[in-house]
Amino acid sequence: MLGKDLLRVSRAGGGYHPQFVNGDHRNLAARTVGVFQGHVGHRRRVLDAALADLERDAPDFKLVRGFASLLERDATFETRAPLSPVRARRAAFAAAETVGVVTEDDRQRALKRAADRMGADADAVSGSLYADREAEQVLTAFDPRWTPTELLDQYDLSLAQTALFDATEVRVRSNDPRKLVSAVKRLGLLYEVNKDDGEWELLVTGPDALFESTRRYGTRFARLLRSVATTAEWNLEATIDDDGTERRLELSDTDLSVPGVEPVTDASYDSEVEADFATRFESLSLPWELTREPEPLEVGTSVAIPDFAFDYRHADFRVYFEIMGFWTPEYVGKKLDQFEAIEDVELLVAFDESLGVGEAIEARDHRAIPYSGRVRIKDVREALRRYEADLVNEAATSLPSELDPETDVITLTDLAAEHGVSESAIERVAVPSHERVGRTLVRPAVLDALEDEIEAGIDLAEAETVLEEYGIDDASAVLSRLGYRVEWEGLGGGVVREREKPGE
Repeated sequence: MLGKDLLRVSRAGGGYHPQFVNGDHRNLAARTVGVFQGHVGHRRRVLDAALADLERDAPDFKLVRGFASLLERDATFETRAPLSPVRARRAAFAAAETVGVVTEDDRQRALKRAADRMGADADAVSGSLYADREAEQVLTAFDPRWTPTELLDQYDLSLAQTALFDATEVRVRSNDPRKLVSAVKRLGLLYEVNKDDGEWELLVTGPDALFESTRRYGTRFARLLRSVATTAEWNLEATIDDDGTERRLELSDTDLSVPGVEPVTDASYDSEVEADFATRFESLSLPWELTREPEPLEVGTSVAIPDFAFDYRHADFRVYFEIMGFWTPEYVGKKLDQFEAIEDVELLVAFDESLGVGEAIEARDHRAIPYSGRVRIKDVREALRRYEADLVNEAATSLPSELDPETDVITLTDLAAEHGVSESAIERVAVPSHERVGRTLVRPAVLDALEDEIEAGIDLAEAETVLEEYGIDDASAVLSRLGYRVEWEGLGGGVVREREKPGE
């Protein structure tokens, strides 16, 4: 964005039209770049004077200042002085109070006294006094990221962003609406998605109830524009609060192009609450796979995109999950109306307790999960278990009453995977041909063979080798079934010993 003082717009016809540049301004952009390049090693006041000269030759001084404000981001300014400016000022001012500076001679005496105190000369003190002031800083490096032509593109984008600073509502249509919804959510904007003749329209609003003013909210609209402009086809209409007068701003892909496209968003997630929840949930081994921003759910002419979806790993079953942050009551009401209109969809809603909407959510048959600060995994897990119970029962009824695995040894995990069900469902089915040892099913003949091959006194490593030959990796459970325990002998490893029988 540019500063508001650099905004160039036309209000012709009651509209709000940013005054974009064109190819004729390339020379001015190149000259502005040249001023920066030619003043590396000079103080900022010298650079500013050269830019002021360029402004006088420009068709609009705001153009030069706009170019310069963008280029300054690639400029490095440093304080260069023989002495610490802070220490030099402290010493000089103390000396001035002693001398009583009235004339130039008095000033020189004060500088000389300060220099003696600092072990330097008067010129060094004088040259350091204000070297840390902005005007006295030195341009030490300038590495522009844009060519003059790209600078024109960036200027137009920044100008449009500044124009959107005072937006109170933005409507966007794009050939990549999901990308825009993702950006909108991550920027913390309140939005609706509607469908008109098969085309998506994103409506973003900024109510006073959430922020100090709609103007502050408008800065987020401005940041959204970069994401909008990175899509191939788009058009945008915005309502602008122009000092109390409502005006209309229209932009499209023919107006802007973005050099070095990198959409600007705040984070990978809409909020820290969501990012924290996703990180903790995905770190657990649960029968649910977390999906970020699942496919849109159409509700009449509008569209809802929940924050997450939980996909059950052992069946085609999905539960949607929405995290309600600090929203206005009106926005919460709209969201709940949307969700209520969605048929045949399972939905969990986590709500910030400060919203006071728990009863409203429960009344609409959405499972409500209150949170304060962070969403508790335990609460979500308990909500999902209600679905799991039904899913496990359904899976178990689809299995035969008995199973007879082809292999002599198989884990419950592998057997469940073979039948496409959860381990909980497999645990409910009888497997008479095998004995369950820990989480492994083993044919009795294998256990008999192991009793002959494993005896007390052998090293644990040797016993594990025997077990591995039969495809068993749960040594502890099988050794216990055979009547053995492991005795550890320092760092030398374990030894298989007979387990003491009760009463011995």
